[in-house]
Amino acid sequence: MGFVVSRIENGLDGIGGNVSDDKIGDNVDDKNSANTLSKKSNEDTLQKLDTKLINRLTWKIPNALALVGSRAGQERNAMTTSWITQLSMEPVIIGIGVDNKAVTHDLITRGGSFTINLWDASKTRVFVKFSKPAVYTEGHLNGWGVRESSTGAPIFLDAIAWLDCVVRQAIDFGTHTLFAGELVDGAIENDDVQPASMLDTRMKYGGVKRR
Repeated sequence: MGFVVSRIENGLDGIGGNVSDDKIGDNVDDKNSANTLSKKSNEDTLQKLDTKLINRLTWKIPNALALVGSRAGQERNAMTTSWITQLSMEPVIIGIGVDNKAVTHDLITRGGSFTINLWDASKTRVFVKFSKPAVYTEGHLNGWGVRESSTGAPIFLDAIAWLDCVVRQAIDFGTHTLFAGELVDGAIENDDVQPASMLDTRMKYGGVKRR
């Protein structure tokens, strides 16, 4: 599919960075020492911060709320997400964070694309319907009409705007993967309503992994 899969083991690794072979041997000891110190520092920091505080802090981050469409072969899915951001202007790259265990993660990995479907802020009940894997039947996901985008991923007919993206890079950060997709198509279907955000619901997502 042409996109790079990387894994970030700790906060010191560069995102998408490359190290030439001739420098690896010189840097490996220093990097291992730095990795050890970084891991210990992260653990010490988390021990000082209360779990509830971490959750409350991360929930304060303003987030859009949308449905991510994905497809691989004849398998289709849509997932509610709030981890969406623009990563670049040239080219226009949109990033989404997806749980590594999610069906959407598997479909994007195999299909190489995704859509972001923005929704009317006054009609947020749809997001509850897509908190679990969706069922596709005859042009519908969980009963909501969809059509194929240029990349093959589903676009919702009721979306107020949508973006169609081809994955250029995927970075595994631990529990979630950042899929960076280049915008290849999109449209605004209704410019008179406000796009939904997490603030329009009682939903919370982020913070510390539940044990």
